Amino acid sequence: MWTLDTLAAGAVYFGLVMYAVFGGADFGGGIWTALASGPRAQEQRDKLFHAIGPVWETNHVWLIFVVVTLFTAFPQGFAALFTALLIPLVIALIGINFRGAAFAFRHFGRQTGERIPFMVSIFAVSSILTPFALGMAVTATATGKIVFVNNWAQAGPWFWISPFTLVGGLVGMAICAYLAPIYMTVRTDGELQSDFRRQGIIAGLVFGFLTTVEIPVAMADAPLFADRLLTVRGASFVALSVISGITTLILLWRRRFQWSQITAIGTVILTITGFAAAMYPDLLIGQLSIRAAAAPPATLRAFFIVLVTGIIILVPSLLLLYWTFRGEPNPKLPQ
Repeated sequence: MWTLDTLAAGAVYFGLVMYAVFGGADFGGGIWTALASGPRAQEQRDKLFHAIGPVWETNHVWLIFVVVTLFTAFPQGFAALFTALLIPLVIALIGINFRGAAFAFRHFGRQTGERIPFMVSIFAVSSILTPFALGMAVTATATGKIVFVNNWAQAGPWFWISPFTLVGGLVGMAICAYLAPIYMTVRTDGELQSDFRRQGIIAGLVFGFLTTVEIPVAMADAPLFADRLLTVRGASFVALSVISGITTLILLWRRRFQWSQITAIGTVILTITGFAAAMYPDLLIGQLSIRAAAAPPATLRAFFIVLVTGIIILVPSLLLLYWTFRGEPNPKLPQ
């Protein structure tokens, strides 16, 4: 049944998906600047920085949207999440800030050639650290280890470090590393395109391996989540994500790069949807439901009025930005 609270939860889900699909690719670009190898390693890094340039700040809009939606529509859930998961979320926030600073200073540094290796290293490390911490934080909500005592969320200080959450952090990194090179295949040609094609295939295999490993790990470490994931609803999304992932690998192998972008996005969306399906109807699995965490109806109605207004203003601007830089970025932008 579509109630205000489930619609608000859908808005959180939508924001997470958009952040993964757009912001995740930016983080993936940072991961591949660290992993770039071969005779064209520097060219790979330059192309990745060049592609990220026009949109890297804009993509954080989706993360801000998720945080504001949680704060407004699910205040009790927001308080619980940001209390129990303070450490990994602060780590992610530090990573985002250092990554942004390194990216900006790299452009200034290129004018003189000073400190570029250092800035590139900071950018790469932050791009690895942030999705790993966010992946751990998200999967920690599925462990059932955040409990409520007298309406206060409580958890062990290091509960968010476990086999399940560690693999979840690696999956977060893999999503980013998976999307970036596949996006780059349509922005490059020749040998450089082949490099990104190879990286996309490798990342796809690693992504598939990690998501497969997460299931038996969940059975041992997050049994309620595993039980829900293996129901018909959850397993359906898992199966579809596997099919989409295999299709993406085939398309990359056959050099159908435009189509591989679409199926790669589909793979990520289906993976996140499978996680959300296993979490539903809870915000914190087994402890706090979406309905119990939701704000009063009057607040939710006001939230949706503001949301619709914001969509009318923001979406056309985002579409124009993404359309403008859909292909090769403007060569006049700072390098």
